Amino acid sequence: MLKVSGLDVSYGGLHALTGVSLEVREGEFVTIIGPNGAGKTTLMKAISGSVPMAGGHVENRGRDIRTFPPHARTDLGIAHVPEGRKVFPSLTVLENLELGSYRALARRRRAEGLETVFALFPVLQKRRHQMAGSLSGGEQQMLALARGLMAQPDLLLLDEPSQGLGPRLVESVFEAIAGIRRARRLTILLVEQRVVEALELCDRGYVLEAGRVVLQGDRDALLSDPRVQSAYLGV
Repeated sequence: MLKVSGLDVSYGGLHALTGVSLEVREGEFVTIIGPNGAGKTTLMKAISGSVPMAGGHVENRGRDIRTFPPHARTDLGIAHVPEGRKVFPSLTVLENLELGSYRALARRRRAEGLETVFALFPVLQKRRHQMAGSLSGGEQQMLALARGLMAQPDLLLLDEPSQGLGPRLVESVFEAIAGIRRARRLTILLVEQRVVEALELCDRGYVLEAGRVVLQGDRDALLSDPRVQSAYLGV
Protein backbone atom coordinates (compact mmCIF):
# COMPACT_ATOMS: atom_id res chain seq x y z
CA MET A 1 0.00 0.00 0.00
CA LEU A 2 2.69 2.50 1.06
CA LYS A 3 6.23 2.52 -0.27
CA VAL A 4 8.85 5.07 0.75
CA SER A 5 12.09 5.00 -1.25
CA GLY A 6 15.28 6.96 -0.60
CA LEU A 7 13.46 9.72 1.29
CA ASP A 8 15.51 12.83 2.13
CA VAL A 9 14.22 15.75 4.21
CA SER A 10 16.31 18.76 5.22
CA TYR A 11 15.72 21.71 7.53
CA GLY A 12 17.98 24.73 7.11
CA GLY A 13 20.69 22.64 5.51
CA LEU A 14 20.55 19.93 8.19
CA HIS A 15 19.53 16.43 7.12
CA ALA A 16 16.54 15.23 9.16
CA LEU A 17 16.10 12.10 7.00
CA THR A 18 18.63 10.51 4.69
CA GLY A 19 17.78 7.76 2.23
CA VAL A 20 14.91 6.33 4.28
CA SER A 21 13.11 3.41 2.66
CA LEU A 22 10.24 1.38 4.09
CA GLU A 23 7.12 -0.45 3.03
CA VAL A 24 3.71 -1.00 4.59
CA ARG A 25 1.63 -3.68 2.91
CA GLU A 26 -2.17 -3.79 2.80
CA GLY A 27 -3.58 -4.74 6.20
CA GLU A 28 -0.22 -4.57 8.00
CA PHE A 29 0.59 -2.90 11.29
CA VAL A 30 4.10 -1.46 11.08
CA THR A 31 5.88 0.31 13.94
CA ILE A 32 8.79 2.75 13.77
CA ILE A 33 10.90 3.13 16.90
CA GLY A 34 13.95 5.20 17.67
CA PRO A 35 15.35 7.81 20.07
CA ASN A 36 14.28 11.44 20.31
CA GLY A 37 15.50 13.42 17.33
CA ALA A 38 15.77 10.37 15.09
CA GLY A 39 13.39 11.86 12.51
CA LYS A 40 10.32 9.76 13.25
CA THR A 41 7.84 12.64 13.30
CA THR A 42 9.48 14.20 10.23
CA LEU A 43 8.98 10.91 8.40
CA MET A 44 5.26 10.90 9.22
CA LYS A 45 4.90 14.52 8.13
CA ALA A 46 6.68 13.78 4.84
CA ILE A 47 4.30 10.89 4.16
CA SER A 48 1.23 13.03 4.88
CA GLY A 49 2.65 15.95 2.91
CA SER A 50 3.07 18.53 5.66
CA VAL A 51 6.84 18.90 5.19
CA PRO A 52 8.61 19.11 1.81
CA MET A 53 10.85 16.33 0.56
CA ALA A 54 14.37 17.03 -0.68
CA GLY A 55 14.57 13.72 -2.52
CA GLY A 56 13.15 10.22 -2.87
CA HIS A 57 9.67 8.89 -3.54
CA VAL A 58 6.46 8.23 -1.61
CA GLU A 59 4.05 5.87 -3.36
CA ASN A 60 0.48 5.02 -2.39
CA ARG A 61 -0.79 1.89 -4.10
CA GLY A 62 1.88 2.29 -6.77
CA ARG A 63 1.13 5.96 -7.42
CA ASP A 64 3.84 8.56 -6.76
CA ILE A 65 2.27 11.19 -4.48
CA ARG A 66 5.27 13.49 -3.94
CA THR A 67 3.51 16.45 -5.54
CA PHE A 68 0.18 15.87 -3.79
CA PRO A 69 -0.72 18.47 -1.11
CA PRO A 70 -1.88 17.15 2.28
CA HIS A 71 -5.62 17.42 1.54
CA ALA A 72 -5.17 15.40 -1.66
CA ARG A 73 -3.39 12.66 0.28
CA THR A 74 -6.33 12.58 2.67
CA ASP A 75 -8.60 12.09 -0.33
CA LEU A 76 -6.48 9.04 -1.20
CA GLY A 77 -7.34 7.53 2.19
CA ILE A 78 -4.29 8.58 4.26
CA ALA A 79 -5.17 9.94 7.72
CA HIS A 80 -2.47 11.41 9.99
CA VAL A 81 -3.03 11.60 13.76
CA PRO A 82 -0.20 13.96 14.79
CA GLU A 83 1.79 14.00 18.00
CA GLY A 84 0.43 16.20 20.75
CA ARG A 85 -3.21 15.35 19.90
CA LYS A 86 -3.98 18.72 18.22
CA VAL A 87 -7.71 18.69 19.00
CA PHE A 88 -9.68 21.92 18.61
CA PRO A 89 -10.22 22.90 22.27
CA SER A 90 -12.99 25.47 21.70
CA LEU A 91 -15.11 23.01 19.69
CA THR A 92 -17.19 20.19 21.11
CA VAL A 93 -16.20 16.56 20.85
CA LEU A 94 -18.86 16.05 18.19
CA GLU A 95 -17.68 19.07 16.18
CA ASN A 96 -14.09 17.75 16.28
CA LEU A 97 -15.30 14.39 14.99
CA GLU A 98 -17.36 15.97 12.23
CA LEU A 99 -14.31 17.96 11.08
CA GLY A 100 -12.51 14.64 10.63
CA SER A 101 -15.09 13.57 8.05
CA TYR A 102 -14.61 16.32 5.47
CA ARG A 103 -13.35 13.85 2.85
CA ALA A 104 -16.20 13.19 0.38
CA LEU A 105 -16.41 9.47 1.15
CA ALA A 106 -16.36 10.19 4.87
CA ARG A 107 -19.10 12.82 4.62
CA ARG A 108 -21.39 10.28 3.00
CA ARG A 109 -20.63 7.81 5.79
CA ARG A 110 -20.59 10.27 8.71
CA ALA A 111 -23.39 8.59 10.66
CA GLU A 112 -21.72 5.20 10.25
CA GLY A 113 -18.40 6.71 11.29
CA LEU A 114 -19.86 8.21 14.45
CA GLU A 115 -21.46 4.90 15.35
CA THR A 116 -18.10 3.15 14.93
CA VAL A 117 -16.03 5.60 16.99
CA PHE A 118 -18.62 5.81 19.76
CA ALA A 119 -18.58 2.01 19.99
CA LEU A 120 -14.77 2.09 20.24
CA PHE A 121 -14.68 5.06 22.63
CA PRO A 122 -17.89 5.15 24.72
CA VAL A 123 -16.54 8.04 26.80
CA LEU A 124 -16.62 10.26 23.71
CA GLN A 125 -20.30 9.56 23.20
CA LYS A 126 -20.96 10.56 26.80
CA ARG A 127 -18.98 13.77 26.33
CA ARG A 128 -20.00 14.53 22.74
CA HIS A 129 -21.41 17.97 23.65
CA GLN A 130 -18.48 18.84 25.92
CA MET A 131 -15.69 21.20 24.81
CA ALA A 132 -12.67 19.20 23.69
CA GLY A 133 -10.35 21.44 25.73
CA SER A 134 -12.04 20.30 28.94
CA LEU A 135 -11.24 16.61 28.35
CA SER A 136 -8.43 14.82 30.14
CA GLY A 137 -5.22 14.08 28.25
CA GLY A 138 -6.22 10.50 27.65
CA GLU A 139 -9.68 11.49 26.46
CA GLN A 140 -8.16 14.05 24.08
CA GLN A 141 -5.91 11.33 22.65
CA MET A 142 -8.92 9.09 22.13
CA LEU A 143 -10.65 12.01 20.41
CA ALA A 144 -7.65 12.49 18.13
CA LEU A 145 -7.69 8.79 17.23
CA ALA A 146 -11.44 8.88 16.65
CA ARG A 147 -11.17 11.99 14.48
CA GLY A 148 -8.61 10.20 12.33
CA LEU A 149 -10.99 7.26 11.95
CA MET A 150 -13.80 9.61 10.90
CA ALA A 151 -11.89 10.21 7.65
CA GLN A 152 -12.62 6.55 6.73
CA PRO A 153 -8.92 5.99 6.00
CA ASP A 154 -7.25 3.05 4.35
CA LEU A 155 -3.91 3.98 5.95
CA LEU A 156 -3.73 5.43 9.46
CA LEU A 157 -0.55 7.25 10.53
CA LEU A 158 -0.23 7.44 14.33
CA ASP A 159 2.50 9.68 15.74
CA GLU A 160 3.39 9.17 19.42
CA PRO A 161 -0.15 8.45 20.71
CA SER A 162 1.14 7.82 24.25
CA GLN A 163 3.01 11.14 24.50
CA GLY A 164 2.49 12.93 27.81
CA LEU A 165 0.17 10.30 29.28
CA GLY A 166 0.48 8.41 32.56
CA PRO A 167 0.90 4.62 32.61
CA ARG A 168 -2.80 3.81 33.11
CA LEU A 169 -3.87 6.11 30.29
CA VAL A 170 -1.13 4.73 28.04
CA GLU A 171 -2.56 1.25 28.55
CA SER A 172 -6.02 2.52 27.58
CA VAL A 173 -4.71 4.17 24.43
CA PHE A 174 -2.87 1.05 23.29
CA GLU A 175 -5.97 -1.03 24.00
CA ALA A 176 -7.90 1.43 21.83
CA ILE A 177 -5.40 1.05 18.98
CA ALA A 178 -5.67 -2.73 19.22
CA GLY A 179 -9.46 -2.33 19.14
CA ILE A 180 -9.24 -0.20 16.01
CA ARG A 181 -7.19 -2.89 14.31
CA ARG A 182 -9.66 -5.62 15.24
CA ALA A 183 -12.68 -3.55 14.22
CA ARG A 184 -11.50 -2.37 10.82
CA ARG A 185 -8.36 -4.31 9.93
CA LEU A 186 -6.82 -0.99 8.95
CA THR A 187 -3.33 -0.59 7.60
CA ILE A 188 -1.46 1.25 10.38
CA LEU A 189 1.94 2.95 10.58
CA LEU A 190 2.80 3.80 14.18
CA VAL A 191 5.62 5.98 15.54
CA GLU A 192 6.11 5.41 19.24
CA GLN A 193 8.70 5.79 22.01
CA ARG A 194 7.22 3.07 24.20
CA VAL A 195 9.05 0.30 22.44
CA VAL A 196 7.69 -2.83 24.09
CA GLU A 197 4.04 -1.87 23.68
CA ALA A 198 4.57 -0.65 20.13
CA LEU A 199 6.40 -3.77 18.99
CA GLU A 200 3.94 -6.11 20.66
CA LEU A 201 1.11 -4.55 18.63
CA CYS A 202 2.79 -4.65 15.23
CA ASP A 203 3.51 -7.19 12.50
CA ARG A 204 6.84 -5.64 11.49
CA GLY A 205 9.00 -2.73 12.55
CA TYR A 206 11.82 -0.39 11.63
CA VAL A 207 14.44 1.25 13.85
CA LEU A 208 15.26 4.83 12.89
CA GLU A 209 18.38 6.51 14.23
CA ALA A 210 19.88 9.85 13.18
CA GLY A 211 17.54 10.03 10.20
CA ARG A 212 18.39 6.60 8.80
CA VAL A 213 16.84 3.13 8.98
CA VAL A 214 19.37 1.01 10.86
CA LEU A 215 17.33 -2.14 11.49
CA GLN A 216 14.13 -3.80 10.34
CA GLY A 217 12.33 -7.06 10.89
CA ASP A 218 9.20 -8.75 12.15
CA ARG A 219 7.95 -8.19 15.70
CA ASP A 220 9.58 -11.21 17.33
CA ALA A 221 12.90 -10.66 15.57
CA LEU A 222 13.11 -7.06 16.77
CA LEU A 223 12.03 -7.87 20.32
CA SER A 224 14.76 -10.51 20.55
CA ASP A 225 17.47 -8.50 18.74
CA PRO A 226 20.35 -7.71 21.16
CA ARG A 227 20.71 -4.19 19.73
CA VAL A 228 17.05 -3.38 20.39
CA GLN A 229 17.16 -5.00 23.82
CA SER A 230 20.24 -3.04 24.82
CA ALA A 231 19.23 0.35 23.41
CA TYR A 232 15.48 0.36 24.07
CA LEU A 233 14.46 -2.43 26.42
CA GLY A 234 17.12 -2.05 29.13
CA VAL A 235 18.22 -5.67 28.83
